[in-house]
Amino acid sequence: MGGRVEGKVAFITGAARGQGRSHAVRLAEEGADIIAVDLCRDIETNTYALSRPEDLDETARLVEKTGRRIVTHQADVRQRAQLEDALKAGVAEFGGLDIVVAQAGIAPMLSPEHVQAWIDVLDVNLIGVLNAVHAALPYLKAGGSVIATGSAAAFLPNDQVAEPGADPGGQGYMVAKTGLAAYMHELARALSPKMIRANVVHPTNVNTAMLQSDAMYRVFRPDLENPTKDDAVVAFPAQQAMPIPWVETVDISNAIVYLASDESRYVTGLQLRVDGGSYLKSYAYHP
Repeated sequence: MGGRVEGKVAFITGAARGQGRSHAVRLAEEGADIIAVDLCRDIETNTYALSRPEDLDETARLVEKTGRRIVTHQADVRQRAQLEDALKAGVAEFGGLDIVVAQAGIAPMLSPEHVQAWIDVLDVNLIGVLNAVHAALPYLKAGGSVIATGSAAAFLPNDQVAEPGADPGGQGYMVAKTGLAAYMHELARALSPKMIRANVVHPTNVNTAMLQSDAMYRVFRPDLENPTKDDAVVAFPAQQAMPIPWVETVDISNAIVYLASDESRYVTGLQLRVDGGSYLKSYAYHP
């Protein structure tokens, strides 16, 4: 019995670990071959360690374990030419491209590098999405699916900032995800006559290294000087209406599989929130 994306080829950024690895494995389990890229080194302003080459190797091992094929490349989403090179090699190997998952992102919360953190998070989380999508568009045909990972942060009220400039990385993260959502909406309009879909998945807290970091613990527990995971876990549920601290990577991957598959062939321009009710805590229903 074939999988939900049997015979398709998926290009995934940020694939070495966390959500990106989960997306790669779930899509492979459903029949897709994978073109996987990741930076595999740190960005100085980011306040937790990023993936390493061995993490990307592990993603490859897990994909191959499903019986599907994968090609991997170390590439920086801030450099479109590097993504173009990775795609050229992957398409040559697999014969085409059907799915784009622009997953790569950083969260340089409370970075001591200050303004450079703003620059880096915009470059990775917004410009990196544009680079991935624009590098992939020449290969996509009718039935193609473009999916970007946004964030519940894109919907958080941001009309009042207690200390402007105090956390440029954190503020830049929200700006990048809000801009990503608007970009994908307009991309969906532009691509719909070609029967290519474009959608966004907006997670709440996800149980990855981004969330499980000292800086994020401090964001959620500003009342403590050096909060631990145990300290933060009691505060994490404040983000959601459901009484949960976070969702797991597979919860996001399952949404990715749906949007990548022909099950969603007429779904485009969707801002799909997998957020445990985070949005519900801030907004009333708008008809």
